[in-house]
Amino acid sequence: MKEWLAVLGYSVCISNVLLMKLIIQDSDLKVIHVAGTKGKGATCMFGSALLLAHRSRTGFPSKVGLYTSPHLITMRERIRINSEPISESLFAKYFFEVWDLLKDLDVAPRFMQLLTLVSIHTFISENVDVAIYETHSGGEYDTTRVLRPTVTGVAKIGIDHVRQLGPSIEDIAWHKAGIFHNGSPSFSVPQEPHVSKVLRERAIEKSTSLTFVDLDARLPTHIEALQPDVQKLNCSLAIAMVDAFLSTYDSHLTLEDIRCGAENYFWPGRFHQIHEDCRTWYLDGAHNEMAMPIVAKWFAECIRDTQR
Repeated sequence: MKEWLAVLGYSVCISNVLLMKLIIQDSDLKVIHVAGTKGKGATCMFGSALLLAHRSRTGFPSKVGLYTSPHLITMRERIRINSEPISESLFAKYFFEVWDLLKDLDVAPRFMQLLTLVSIHTFISENVDVAIYETHSGGEYDTTRVLRPTVTGVAKIGIDHVRQLGPSIEDIAWHKAGIFHNGSPSFSVPQEPHVSKVLRERAIEKSTSLTFVDLDARLPTHIEALQPDVQKLNCSLAIAMVDAFLSTYDSHLTLEDIRCGAENYFWPGRFHQIHEDCRTWYLDGAHNEMAMPIVAKWFAECIRDTQR
């Protein structure tokens, strides 16, 4: 990844930490990095919504990048600026600027590597102030770890991608905590004891602080996006990370920022309700054993509430 970035015109410092500076315009990209098994995408989207609420009040940050996966309809959903997928013309422009420079190398990037590179190139070229990055699966060897984060966070960890990260949940936790970075504060939702132990050990190894985040008392109570309990935790994690990022600018989230952020949160296909005439559709892309019981509980509670 570092070699490919160098070909694209981005420099790497002597300690092999990506500086994320475009040679011709010296543009510095700040990064909030999120890993986990269940909820990392939602946490990223909450983070984006909170930052945009802060922008509405203060004017900063003017541009918020968001890199997530997978997409539902168009690949452009993976690379967003101010919550909107980048346009077809921008995606084509930055994709081919990257592809044309790398396609003939002896070792060319594969799909996930290429999209990560395109996202980095896009965010820097578009002068994004801060970008929120969701890891693909693990952390330690994920393509997104080439980034130097300002703050990191870990959503709920469970059994997933065992062939790449396992076999045990401790192994998986080790990989997820690979995004921790020296000097950058780290946060996590409450985890199972043996997972928490691994995260603490990794935080010491990576010379970073680690804070476990409980439910934030400032969360609004009657917003649809926060009705599933897991979403309350995801939003609380996002609040902690965004506050840590904003503190580097002597700023913070207000109650109004949190309310507006939660109200404007929208993550299609995840705890998603569509109200259509006399029908309500309940949509979620639950895809592992950890997610299915959570979604079943959410659906049952929604039905129970409508029957009262």
